[in-house]
Amino acid sequence: MLVAHTRDTMSDIYLDALKIRNQVFVVEQNVPLDLEIDQYEALTVHFVLYDENRLPMATVRLLPMEDQKIKVQRMAVLNEHRQKGLGKIIMQAAETFAKEQGYHSLILGAQLTAVPFYERVGYQAEGDVFLDAGIEHVTMTKEI
Repeated sequence: MLVAHTRDTMSDIYLDALKIRNQVFVVEQNVPLDLEIDQYEALTVHFVLYDENRLPMATVRLLPMEDQKIKVQRMAVLNEHRQKGLGKIIMQAAETFAKEQGYHSLILGAQLTAVPFYERVGYQAEGDVFLDAGIEHVTMTKEI
C-alpha cells in the first residue's frame, strides 16, 4: 500500500481523490456535487491510499487553519474496502504530515455514524450536533 499526497488539482492523485469522494459522498450519501467540490480544493492537501496495483481505495484532505490547527475533511473509503483498517492508515498518514508541517491540533466534522471510528483513532467529540449537507455531524478534535 502507498499513501500519496498533492496540492495540485490537475494531478492524477487529486483526480483519484475526487473519484472516491464522488462515489462515497455524491452517489452513496446523496451530497450535492456543488457542495462536495468546494472553494477550498486548491488550498488543501489531498491524500489517496493506493493498493499494490495503484488502485485508489481511500482519501482524505487537510485544510490549514490559523493557530497551528489543521482541518481534516472528506475522509472516505470505497465501500468494497471498508472494515479493513484503511481509514486508520490514511488518517495516520495525514496526521504525520500535519505534525511534520508544524501543526499541533486537528479538527474535523464527523458524521455521527463515523464518531466511533474517530474515537478509536484518538479524536474527542465536543459541542452540539450540526447539519452539513443534510447529514448530522459533530466537531471532533485531536492534539498531535
